[in-house]
Amino acid sequence: MTLWQTTATACTLALSLAAPLAAQDGPGPAEKDELTLGFIKLTDMAPLAIAYEKGFFEDEGLYVTLEAQANWKVLLDRVISGELDGAHMLAGQPIGASLGIGTQADIITAFSMDLNGNAITVANQVWSTMKPHLEHDAAGKPLHPISASALRPVLEQYQQDGKSLNLGMVFPVSSHNYELRYWLAAGGIHPGYYAPHQGDNSGQRQAEVLLSVTPPPQMPATLEAGTIAGYSVGEPWNQQAVLKQIGVPVITNHDIWPHNPEKVFGVSQAWADANPNTHLRLIKALLRAAHWLDQGDNANRPEAVEILSQPYYVGADKKVIAASMTGSFEYERGDVRPAPDFNVFFRHNATYPWYSDAIWFMTQMRRWGQIADAKSDDWYLEQARRIYRPDIYVQAARALIAEGKLNAADFPDLDQRDGFRPATSAFVDGATFDGRKPNAYIDQFAIGLTGDTRL
Repeated sequence: MTLWQTTATACTLALSLAAPLAAQDGPGPAEKDELTLGFIKLTDMAPLAIAYEKGFFEDEGLYVTLEAQANWKVLLDRVISGELDGAHMLAGQPIGASLGIGTQADIITAFSMDLNGNAITVANQVWSTMKPHLEHDAAGKPLHPISASALRPVLEQYQQDGKSLNLGMVFPVSSHNYELRYWLAAGGIHPGYYAPHQGDNSGQRQAEVLLSVTPPPQMPATLEAGTIAGYSVGEPWNQQAVLKQIGVPVITNHDIWPHNPEKVFGVSQAWADANPNTHLRLIKALLRAAHWLDQGDNANRPEAVEILSQPYYVGADKKVIAASMTGSFEYERGDVRPAPDFNVFFRHNATYPWYSDAIWFMTQMRRWGQIADAKSDDWYLEQARRIYRPDIYVQAARALIAEGKLNAADFPDLDQRDGFRPATSAFVDGATFDGRKPNAYIDQFAIGLTGDTRL
C-alpha cells in the first residue's frame, strides 16, 4: 500500500468521524477553561477578537485572555513553552517548526483563519521608477497584476549606485516571504536561497534582492526611514503606507495565487493531546466567529472594523482597516479598486485545513533551500497529515451542526473532502499546482531548486 493509498484509508476514517453527531455526542467538558491566546496586530486576527466579543468562547465554557505579541518568533516560542495555549499563526509556522526550520517543535493546526489579505508595497521613489515600464488602461491607470519585471530598472539603478535593494517580509516561513519570492521569481529576479545545512539562514545566497525580517507593525516606519525599499505584509500596514503617502501597493497576494491560505490557529501537539475537548471547543468558537465575519455578504464587517480598531486588538485607524475589510483596496493614492475577496474568513471553505495548502508551503521551503534535499511526494503528504488536522476540524463542524449553531449548508461537500483542493494554474506565473504531485510542481520553476539539486 502506498502512502497515498494509506491516506485514502485515513480519509475514510476521518469521514467516519464526520458522521452526524447528536447534541450529546459533542465535545465533553473542557479540560482547561482559562486560556491565554496570542496574536499579532493584523486584521486577520479577527476570528479571535470576534469569538471573544460575541461570547462564542464563553458559549463553549472557555474564559479566554487575548494577548498581542511583539513578533512572530516571540509568539511561536511562547506557544512552545506553554505560556500561550494557542495562537494566531502564520500558516507556515506549524510546518516550519515541525520540520525543524529555525525552531524544532511539534505544532498542529485544525483551523485556517483566512484567505488572501496580503500585499506587496514599494516606496514612492521605487514606484516612480517602475511606473514608466507598466502598461496602462484607457483611463491612464496601471494594468494589474503588475509584474516584478518592472522592478528590474530599479534594481539596475541600485546596482549602478553600488547599493543593495532591500525588501522586508515578516518571517522566514511566512506566506509573505514566499509570496514576495514567488512574485520576484515570476518576474525574473532571484530572491536568494537558504542553506541551513551550511549554517546559512540568511536566505540571501545568490540573491539579486535582499529580503529581511521586519515585524508587521514596524513596516511603514522602516520604509519611511529608508532601511527597506518595499515590503510584503498583511493589513492594515499596506493601506497605512498609502494613507501616510510613503508607498504604493503594487500587487495583492490574491493576484499571486487567488484564495491562498494565510493564517492558522496553532497549538502544540502536546497541548492538543492533553486538552482534546478544549481544543474542539476552541475550533467551534472560531468557526462561529469566521462565519459571523463573512455572514450576509460581509454585512458585519463595519462592526468588525470598529472592534479591530481598538488599541488592544489592531489599534489602527478605522479608515485604514476598513480600506481592505469592506471590499475595496487602494493602490496608488486615489486608485481605489473593488476587492471583495481581499479578506475571506469563511466562504470558499476558508476555515478548512487542507493538506494541499500545507504541501504548497513545503514546496516553497524546498524551492528556496530551507528543505535542503529532495523529498518524495509521499514524504510531503506524510508531513502534511501530521501537522494539518482536518479530522479535528470535521468533529467541530459536525458538533456545531448537531447543536443547530451552524447549518450543514455552511460546510458544502464536507463528507466528500479528501484534504486536497483541485489542481490549479491560477498562479501569477501560470504554473500548475497539484498537491498530490509536489515534485512535478517544483520542477516547473526556472528560478529555485528543482529535482535533486543541493546547494
